Amino acid sequence: MTDGVDSTRRIGGRDPRIAPPSTFSVVEDGAEIRTDVLDNGITVSTQPVPGARSVSCGVWVRQGAANEPIEAAGASHMLEHMVFKGTPTRAARDIALEIESLGGSLDAFTTREYTAFRARVLDRHLGTALDVLSDLTTRPLLRDADLKLEREVILEEIATVEDTPDDVVFDLHAERFWPGHPYGRPILGDQETVASMSGDTLREIHASRYTGANFIVAAVGNVEHQAFLEVVRERFSHVDEGERAPEIAPPGEVVRGWDHIDRDTAQMHLVFAAPTVPHRHPDRYPLLLLSQALGGGMSSRLFQRVREELGLAYAIYAFHSFYAEAGVAGVYVGTRPASAHLARDTVFEELGKMAADGLEQVEFAQVKEQVRGQLVLALESTAAKLHRLAGYALRDEDLRTVDEILTEIDAITPERVAEVAREYLAPERHYLLTMGPGR
Repeated sequence: MTDGVDSTRRIGGRDPRIAPPSTFSVVEDGAEIRTDVLDNGITVSTQPVPGARSVSCGVWVRQGAANEPIEAAGASHMLEHMVFKGTPTRAARDIALEIESLGGSLDAFTTREYTAFRARVLDRHLGTALDVLSDLTTRPLLRDADLKLEREVILEEIATVEDTPDDVVFDLHAERFWPGHPYGRPILGDQETVASMSGDTLREIHASRYTGANFIVAAVGNVEHQAFLEVVRERFSHVDEGERAPEIAPPGEVVRGWDHIDRDTAQMHLVFAAPTVPHRHPDRYPLLLLSQALGGGMSSRLFQRVREELGLAYAIYAFHSFYAEAGVAGVYVGTRPASAHLARDTVFEELGKMAADGLEQVEFAQVKEQVRGQLVLALESTAAKLHRLAGYALRDEDLRTVDEILTEIDAITPERVAEVAREYLAPERHYLLTMGPGR
């Protein structure tokens, strides 16, 4: 072992056809973060947190909206709901009560690339939490009678999004930005696909994807790796390795220009976005600095110009997403229809300035410190540490310590940021979707 890193530590972006190493470790803040791969393909990761009296744990599955056939859009999210409806040994209420009665919490969510099931409990209840997580992810009943009821719940959830313009505009933008690609599909599916979803579809996805090769089981807090490994081996020993979910194909050319959707809303909602890079790409951290400077807080360029100087918006912010095969960075602003053109032109003006000139020296130093601070503060909780730990395993990337990431951020120069700004932020690279009355 050299500098706290085991010689079998995995390489970021490895070929998924190559079997992962059986174990690796890295030291962070004096604690050893360890990962093992069980014989049935399940990846098991732990991060001890000195002084913690609780544990955040979870099961991640390589199955998300981008893995679905188009006719089954929303199936991953539906399956996330359905596993909570009961198992051979627990009714739906029992699943929730068993964790909540201990003072813990249980939740789940679906993304475009994976589904996650998480629990947080006192350290002495970790075995119970793992038992519940194993039961609901590997032995759900998936009954057609439950699907009939849960379908209505999902349809209500879709209706809620459709009644929330600043949510639905992002789904509509993604669909047009990545035309025909899975990254452009709404995670919830749509009214038609959800209404026609069959129990057989859900059972087929569960049988093929909820397998050892697609499972990451992780824990952060007062946890000892070897003991946790043995509990996972016991609770998940019945799971077949199966086949790993296929890699998502990279998107082709994205759309540029401007589209409008006429809708009777009080505000005009504007989403600007340009293609960037996948999660593992070295330009990710310079892009984070640029996003922070552009619209990451009250001191950002867009907040100060659009809201404070011009009074054009209440909500304005920059956003970014880095997927396995692509990335996107952009801006959202909500403004009254009469102000929409000025807001649009102002955002494009600021994008153009940043693309042409990068960041000023003082601004660069301030933004770098902001990003450093946000990174450290965000990882203070066990839940955030757990999400990071599982994320590296999902993407087959090197698990990098906070100090390693801070060192990389410190090494970024103003010249590098300016180069990345020119590459990705020019206004002509953006696709703008506006939604509201008129145009």
